[in-house]
Amino acid sequence: MLRGLTTVSFWAADLGAAREWYTELLGTPPYFERPGYVEFRLGDYRHELGIIDSRFALRDHAAGPGGAIVHWHVDDLEGTLDRLLSLGAAAHQAPTEHGEGFVTASVVDPFGNVLGIMYNRHYLDVLRSGLPGS
Repeated sequence: MLRGLTTVSFWAADLGAAREWYTELLGTPPYFERPGYVEFRLGDYRHELGIIDSRFALRDHAAGPGGAIVHWHVDDLEGTLDRLLSLGAAAHQAPTEHGEGFVTASVVDPFGNVLGIMYNRHYLDVLRSGLPGS
């Protein structure tokens, strides 16, 4: 069955600009590149964020933000949201509490992708336990 997140894929019409924007945001260059694709490893579990040139999108791929939102855990939701907005992302969902210790927000990056962020107390509990999924 499902064993773990492998790659979150975003699309960008200007792959070079997206590469630079995410390098600035993440503070590290992509670890893997090939024509039409760049990939970053990030976070405690080194999950993959791939950016694909939009010319490779499926024909029926809808333009603009939509669909599922992947939320990345952050320790400082407000600070991270402020940084994303200062780098040119547009607000999508204002910070929303979903119970004590669970707050989400999201932005639309300059390339039209929804980037979710979340302070998630359970994520930190799992990380401390050393047992993924516990």
